[in-house]
Amino acid sequence: MNIYRLPVLHDNYIFILHDPQQNIVAVVDPAIPQPVIAQLEALNAKLVAILITHHHSDHVGGITGLIKKFPHAVVYGGAKDRDRIPHQQVFLKGGDRVHFGDRTAEVFFVPGHTAAHMAYYFPPNAHDQQGELFCGDTIFGGGCGRLFEGTPAEMRASIDQLRQLPEDTRLWCAHEYTLDNLKFAIAIDPDNEALQKRLTTTIAMRQKGEPTIPTTIGLEKQTNPFLRWDDPVIQQAAGIDIPDRTFARIRGKKDNFVTY
Repeated sequence: MNIYRLPVLHDNYIFILHDPQQNIVAVVDPAIPQPVIAQLEALNAKLVAILITHHHSDHVGGITGLIKKFPHAVVYGGAKDRDRIPHQQVFLKGGDRVHFGDRTAEVFFVPGHTAAHMAYYFPPNAHDQQGELFCGDTIFGGGCGRLFEGTPAEMRASIDQLRQLPEDTRLWCAHEYTLDNLKFAIAIDPDNEALQKRLTTTIAMRQKGEPTIPTTIGLEKQTNPFLRWDDPVIQQAAGIDIPDRTFARIRGKKDNFVTY
């Protein structure tokens, strides 16, 4: 499975999954249709699946345009997003499976950012030695999504599911937010050497216009405060050692953090 990362809008990513053996494509969170159609034409491939993590317009805005051109493509999304995702045909719950080519995605129900958020994890197989996680706006490079419809406890539990995945799992999150997130992370965890190194590297990458996505579960566990609610350093920054309340306080600090 080849993965193409398409930067769109201000800071979104659309992900194209291409099975070269069958020459078929699945797309994750198409914000707009045109770049997806252009990539499909370049590959001369057929769109068979549209995988949606949640209903926000910058994740579903391209569905209608794609269905007009590829009417047989199947639209997948969370069962609780019924009537909020255009043309949705498959209504998923946690523990379901989605088949694409020779890969099968495990579906995670990860509420928090929204009430119906889903994530798609493709475990390694004989041909692809690294797992691939498409988590929408649940985890970002160095951060996590805002809590629009869920509670801190829900979001922490959702992230806890994902942080159990193998550390070399590649994490394809839907926005290029890493630099701003790391500026917050270093403010509350200034002595973290892995975080210091990551921030320096990220600054250099962004100055050259390079993407910071994908990241990995292992790197996020080292440097992302929203995967470290049980770390004494983060608990001290939060001023409390109860996991859900630690997470809530760090999320609140991030909501009010100003970057320059």
